[in-house]
Parts: sequence; structure tokens; C-alpha cells
Amino acid sequence: MDIMTCREISNAFGPSGYEDEAAELVRGLLPVPSQKDSMQNVYAPLPQNHGAPMVLLDAHLDEVGFMIQSVQANGLLHVVPLGGWIEHNIPAHTFLIRTRKGSLVRAISASKPPHFMSAAERSAPLSMESILLDAGVTSREDALALGIEPGLFVVPEAEFSIRDETGIMMGKAFDCRLGCAALVDCVKQLADETLPVDVTAVFSVQEEVGTRGARVAARKVAPRLAICLEGTPADDTFTPPDQAQGVVGGGVQLRFRDNSMVANPHLLDFARSVAEECGIVHQCAVRTGGGTNAGAIHLEATGIPTLVLGIPVRYAHTHYGISALSDVDAASKLCAELLRRLTPDKIEELCPEVCL
Repeated sequence: MDIMTCREISNAFGPSGYEDEAAELVRGLLPVPSQKDSMQNVYAPLPQNHGAPMVLLDAHLDEVGFMIQSVQANGLLHVVPLGGWIEHNIPAHTFLIRTRKGSLVRAISASKPPHFMSAAERSAPLSMESILLDAGVTSREDALALGIEPGLFVVPEAEFSIRDETGIMMGKAFDCRLGCAALVDCVKQLADETLPVDVTAVFSVQEEVGTRGARVAARKVAPRLAICLEGTPADDTFTPPDQAQGVVGGGVQLRFRDNSMVANPHLLDFARSVAEECGIVHQCAVRTGGGTNAGAIHLEATGIPTLVLGIPVRYAHTHYGISALSDVDAASKLCAELLRRLTPDKIEELCPEVCL
């Protein structure tokens, strides 16, 4: 697994709805031709077998961010979230605002200082409406002069790094840029191989605001089966070791259920058997919350068996995630090995065509 791929994709600017930079970066990393649709979904078909069953590979390009809603007279900025934020993770962090001309303006998330808070305010939960961005200006006119206006996109300011001794990475947007990195690596592994199935890799958009890009992509590709590579929330910092199912460094995660999907048990059995056969470290997760693009994809057409290969991410949906490079590698390897073994007969077994 190439560290530089993880670094470049993590650092790219790309909140939900403005994935342009991340999309172009991924296209430049792929060893096969690709195309974009009007939403910025990137489609990269592997060399085709012309008539073999189609398998969709998915990872989403977008990261959680904000959009500027309005500019106050004093230059402070009201924002609305793009994706799921926890309010108490936002204050006192730096963000980047992209102007219409493409420049980046640095801002800090502000809140009322405790010196001016009443006792009731100090004990009250923080609301999204009370969080403002301060770009270092004192008037609306100064903000407009910098190119700051309603409708601009905002992302966390964070720089990728890796601890060489442990292979532990730190950076922004690991949900799901690490899934994108694993998918790029998987395509590189398979680009020159003859596979028993046709494969289209899709780097989808707007997952964080309702799995919108994946819905469009699934209809376009019309696969018989799908595999989603996802940066999944880790639980190893607060869950007893015997109960943790998203352990950083614990291998690729196979997801059995979440709020958006109960996974196909036969596809899961197949994936576990391949992982065991190939000696790929893996862990199993039964989630009570959350969801992925698989939730949208598996309901398209007459039902598409969909597998989620997760890469555990500590502190997802904050400025900095923490993940293991070895888990990205395990996800990429398992995805490639599954495609080498997904024969048309196996696909028919997992997803029989129904003729009425």
C-alpha cells in the first residue's frame, strides 16, 4: 500500500457537493481510463470480459464539512453542516474556506468565551446555530473583499502524517478517503489481470448527506454484486477489548449489519472464507448505528448483495482520524482476492436472476 496515495487523497479538499479536487486527484492515480458524471462520481471500468456479470466497487470521495450560510455585519460566518458533526468537537479548530476563485481562506470556529457566559449557558449543550467561523475580519465588507460569501464550502484544516515505527496514520477525511486509497490500490493490482467478472470501480459523492452519488452510480452500472470500501468508526478507545469490533490494526472489518443494511450472510461467509484462505487479518462487526453506501446500493434493481469492507478510523467526523496502514492494505488485498474468485456461477448462487 502506497503511503503517498493515502496522504494525497486525505489532504484533498472535497466536502459533500464539491468533490471536484478529490475526483481529479483519484483519476490521476488510477492506471485505467475513467469518466465523471454530472455529480462528480468517477467511474473506472477494468478491462472488460464483455458479458460477464458486473461487480461494482465503491468508495466515497466526500468528507464532512460545512457550507457558509450568511455573513454577519461583524464578519463572522454562519455555517450549516454537510454530514454528521458532534457540536462539541467543532469549536477552537481551524478550517479552510474555498472561494469562487479557488483560493483558500483560513478560519477558526468560534464560540462565546466562558467569561461572558451565564451559569445556564455554561451548562447548556452546544448548538450548531451558536457556532460561527471567524476568518480574521471585523466587517462584512472585509469578508466580501476576501471572496467570502454564502454558498462557499468549508473543510477541516488538517495535514496527513504517519508514524513510521507503528504504521499509524493521522489525518482528515479518513472516512472515506482511506477507502478510496484502498480502492485505487485494488484497481492497480487487477488492471492487468483477466478476471472472471466485469468490474467497475466507482468513487462516489455525497455519501455524508444521504448516499446520493451511490444511488446514481448503482443505477448506471447495474451490477449483480457490490463491494463497498469504507472508513468505519473504530470503537477500541472506549469498548472493552473482548467487545471491540473496530480495532485499529485489527485488520479489515466485515460488517454484518447497521441501520442501513443487514448484510447478505452467504456473501459474508464467502468473504470470510477467502480471508481465512489467504491469511488476511480481519474482524467482524455487528453495528447498532450508522450506515454506508451499501444501504443504498443493496436496494437497487431487484436487490444487489453488497459487502462492506471497513477500515477502522478513530475519531471519525472530527478534524483528525487515526488509522493503521496495515488495515488499508488488508482491505485492498481482500477486495482483490474476492474478485479473483467471484466466478459467474458464484454470482448466480449469491444473486440468482429471477425471470417472471
